[in-house]
Amino acid sequence: MREQSFDAGRIARIAGLLYVVIILAGMGSEVAVRIPNIVPGDPAATAANLVENAGLFRLSFAADMAMALSDVALAVLLFWLLRPAGKVLSLMAMAFRLVQAALIGASLLFQHAALLVATGAPGFDSGDREALAAFFLDIHAHGFDLGLVFFGVACLILGTLVWRSGFLPRWLGGLVFAAGPVYLAGSFARFVAPEIHGPLQFAYVVPLIAETAFALWLLIRGVDTRVWKAGTGE
Repeated sequence: MREQSFDAGRIARIAGLLYVVIILAGMGSEVAVRIPNIVPGDPAATAANLVENAGLFRLSFAADMAMALSDVALAVLLFWLLRPAGKVLSLMAMAFRLVQAALIGASLLFQHAALLVATGAPGFDSGDREALAAFFLDIHAHGFDLGLVFFGVACLILGTLVWRSGFLPRWLGGLVFAAGPVYLAGSFARFVAPEIHGPLQFAYVVPLIAETAFALWLLIRGVDTRVWKAGTGE
């Protein structure tokens, strides 16, 4: 199928749908599974929750994989959609988002390793299982935040592209841009200033609002196809 046969409005709505999947799957995994079952500073309680809720953690793995797979597809669609606003910047945004998806996907191995250890991987006594399960979950969290460093940069670029596009509202670009510093600050804090990582969590309401608004706008309103076509020369 030739590129000219794609419709920008349809691509925008597919991108919006993928973004909604990402938000729902990611938030569902974090809020419904990890937050209630991971007990900071108590490996025994965390390991017990892993065993008791093994099915939920497997479902969480599936949801996070759906999120990562959708993110890869979304990265490509947003590159195609936003290229009239700047081909090089659009390519950069896609590259940073793809690195984020790869790191988050890889970090899921550590969550699964925690589940395997807690539920009976041979060669460990009970104390070792509890400590290793908690350690693997901590590495998973660090891997997730490492991915969000790259995503924070992607948000800065993406916000700039939306702002200058002309076929999406500028306020939406401002919101997406504002999400970038939150991701960067929160993620770097986990590695270089862990004592302030917890207090920074309230700031994540900004990315939640920004990404939800962007996803819903793409899904419901799409883009101004007249302006988009003028930018591409099609």
